[in-house]
Amino acid sequence: MDPDPDLLDVTDTDQLRALGHPARMRLLLSVGAEGATVSQLSTRLAMNKGNVAHHLAVLERARLVRRGRTRTVRGGTEQYFERVARRVRTPGGAASGHTAAMLQTIADQVDAAPGDPLLHLRRLRMTPQQAAALAAHLDRLVGELPDGRASDPQHCVLVGLYRVGAP
Repeated sequence: MDPDPDLLDVTDTDQLRALGHPARMRLLLSVGAEGATVSQLSTRLAMNKGNVAHHLAVLERARLVRRGRTRTVRGGTEQYFERVARRVRTPGGAASGHTAAMLQTIADQVDAAPGDPLLHLRRLRMTPQQAAALAAHLDRLVGELPDGRASDPQHCVLVGLYRVGAP
């Protein structure tokens, strides 16, 4: 099977470290499919432009974002940044702090979300084969979700399957 060009499997230590900071995780999620400038991200996230530029540089060095198109604004040029992949998949483990940063970012977004966000956590017993089949099914489901129009509201989908404790 060919690798999915829309999926970045993050395994590189520098990438995991870059994702270990909550501001960088927020930036990565906020760049969106269409890309964003430092000014746009600064406004969206209520961060100063210097901090945004610094954290974007870290994400760029880690090959998680890249420079995209430019636009002219009041005689100056603004650079768009875009994610290198539509989806990012990370391994478990707390060594880099990326799991905690991702979950904190998501918790903040869920707490601020309008409406009634869906959070569903269930613990159940499965064989290793059942767990592998479920993981493959969930990964396929998320990968096949089509993107809407740029004018549609953004939603985040978080899928996780992990083993807890001893059997």
